This record gives sequence, C-alpha cells and structure tokens, in this order.
Amino acid sequence: MPLPAQARKTALDLIDFIDASPSPWHAVASAEQRLLAQRYTRLEEGERWQLAAGGRYYTVRGGASLIAFVLGSRPLAKTGFRIVGAHTDSPGFRLKPRAAQADEGLLRLGVEVYGGPIIATFTDRDLSLAGRVVMRTAKGPQTRLLRFEQPLARLPNLAIHMNRDVNEQGLKLNKQTELPLILGQLRAGEDAEARLRKLLGDAAGGKPADLLSWELAVHDVQPGSLWGANDEFIASRQLDNLGSCHAALAALLAAKKPEATCVAGFFDHEEVGSESAAGAGGSFIADVLTRIALQTGVDAEDRHRALAQSFFISADMAHAYHPNFPAAYEPGHKVHVNGGPVIKSNANQRYTTTAETAARFMGLCEKAGVPCQQYAHRSDLGCGSTIGPMVAAQLGIASVDVGSPLWAMHSARESAGTLDHGYMIAALGAGFAS
Repeated sequence: MPLPAQARKTALDLIDFIDASPSPWHAVASAEQRLLAQRYTRLEEGERWQLAAGGRYYTVRGGASLIAFVLGSRPLAKTGFRIVGAHTDSPGFRLKPRAAQADEGLLRLGVEVYGGPIIATFTDRDLSLAGRVVMRTAKGPQTRLLRFEQPLARLPNLAIHMNRDVNEQGLKLNKQTELPLILGQLRAGEDAEARLRKLLGDAAGGKPADLLSWELAVHDVQPGSLWGANDEFIASRQLDNLGSCHAALAALLAAKKPEATCVAGFFDHEEVGSESAAGAGGSFIADVLTRIALQTGVDAEDRHRALAQSFFISADMAHAYHPNFPAAYEPGHKVHVNGGPVIKSNANQRYTTTAETAARFMGLCEKAGVPCQQYAHRSDLGCGSTIGPMVAAQLGIASVDVGSPLWAMHSARESAGTLDHGYMIAALGAGFAS
C-alpha cells in the first residue's frame, strides 16, 4: 500500500528536525526556531515574567532543556495543566576535556561513554562532533554552538583475522583503551593538543588560545531516511528520544486556543539519570509551573487544585517487536511498528502508567482516531525507565508512560514506523485538547 502523503510529510519533517539536532544543545536550538516562527516569546529565568492571557512562551535552562507553554482560556484551578515531557539527550560518546592523544603518528580523541549506547554500532561509521564550546571574549566567556557536518572521526573495527571469534561472541570494546576515535595524522613534531584546539577554535570563530572548555557529542553524519518497500520505516540517529520531542512540539504548535494550559518539556540528562539542574529530576518543571500559577493569579491553595486536575504524558520510545528475536519479548505484549502509540506499564513503577491513566490515554487515541498498543517488559529482564516517575513524584499528578515503537533502541542508527509518528502527534494533540 502506498504511503499516505501526509504521513510522508510528517516523517520527513521529523528527519529534518533530527538532522539539524546532532546534540542536545542543537535540539533545543531547533525547537526554539520553530517556536519563534509561531510567535512564541522567550522568557529568561533570571528576569521577572509578565504573562498575557492566551500567551505562548518558552524558557531554556542549561542550553539543552526547554519548556514551552500556552496559557489556557479557562481558570487554571479548574482545568489544571496538560503536560507532555520528553528528553533531548541520546546515548553515545562525549569528548573528554583533554581529549587529544598521539599514537604512532595518529591523532586520536579520548571519549567517555554517555548513557547506555550499543557501542558496537558506532564502529566503521562516519562520525563527527557537535555541541557547545565556551570562548574567551572581551566581554567575558561566551558560549557558542559548534557542529562539524563533514565526517571527522572514525572508530575502525579490528579485522576479523585478528578477532576470529567476533561473530560468535560479539564485538566487545574496552571503554578506556579501545574507544579513542581516529581524527587524523600528525606531522612530525606536531602537538596533538594544539592540533585539536586549532580545529575547534577555527570552527567556533575564535583563536585556539581563547578556547576555554567544551561539551561535545559524537554523532553519525549520515542523514535520516525513509526505507522499506513502501517507505514505511524511518531510519535515523537519536530517534530515542528526538522522535518524542518532535511529536510533542508539533502537537503543542497545533494547539491554537486550548482551554487548559498546555506545557511541553524537553529535558537533558535522561540517559544518565536526570539528576541535574536541567534534568527532569531537578526543579525546572516545578519552577515553571509555579511561576505560571503566580503570574495567572493562582494562590497556593488553587495551585494544588490545579495539580490535582492535571495530566502528564511521559513520551519516550518503546521497544517494537523484532521477529528475529522473539524470545526477548513478553508473549502477550508484542507491540508492532506502525501499530500506533504504545502504553508502557511496569508494576515496579519504572513506568508511571496506572489502570486509570492507561484508560485515559486509550480515550485520547480513540478521540484522535489512531490505534494504540500496550507493552510490558519480560519479567526476567531489567526494565528501563523514563522521566515519568520522577516528574510524577515531584508534582503529584496523574501520569502515563507512552512511546512510539522503535527497533535498535540506543543504536547509532535506529528504526521506527513512518505511520507511527503521525499517530503520536495526533494522540498528544488530543491530550492537549482534553
């Protein structure tokens, strides 16, 4: 069956968003561009806020976390908040502060593993660097986004002739000694650190001596694409979890005159536990909701009433059934690509879903005219988690964990369903309208 034109358009827009967002800082910059294009106003946390009825606003913390919101038309104490949360970071490698290494005439980059990537998938790929650097200027330190679009580094595999058991035992790489990336060749007498600093300084538009510090992620430069006999699948890096960020952002931008105050939060550091000032485990979401309440004339009592009326959707990708590995799945919970949003449940509260919130999300999918599925992890496998439990615990609000089905989660290149992305946007849009 040919792919519907709208599904193709939506999937290609997701791919464009991810291609423009190789790091969490770039993801926030990409989201900010779209918000500004729809006349959202940026608020600074260090300034006094002045919110107008029906206004559209956003604020950024730490450069890689963003919360956007639309003030609803009805009193906050009666409607509460409609919140969707996702995360901007993805597992992979991060450059160390003193990364340059010289070895047998080669310049290598020392990296640290960030989160839980499938490390082997980063071998033999066209890799590059993206993130932010801090430069010394006449006006003081200045933070600048930095991105190399061309293939810059590589992690070559060891030939099978020297690793005969790799196909039987899998590729295993020592995180300290076998992950440094090859960046280039050094000329005789050339200093590795100076070479790296010049590369970064030039790209940031400054002198190497003025380069003070950096936070740089390693990313695959291959653009995202549609694949399959009828383009029914999406392949890209960082689908986990920029797919959810894009869906939440698209749903929020489509919410024109909501009755309830709608909030979309995109948080850094989920892949490493969220315990940071900008992470979902910090105060960011609570601070923003408190300031919204104060600015709309809601006292402490009515703020509690508002939270009691609120609903939080934690949007993170879900494990799609892989027919090559049937034993990895709970028999009654095999969710399928292009089968619709997945409601994720876990009795040990790794996900926040309850019977009531699952039913509520089912109703949203029905209202949006999209299918939905339910997922539970195998009982003999450790279950991952999301920002859902910590945000729900902080705010004390009803919450559900959902996600679009995904293959190869945490790979350097993941795959999802083309139809599923439109389904998720529609479901989240119904949530904002509820």
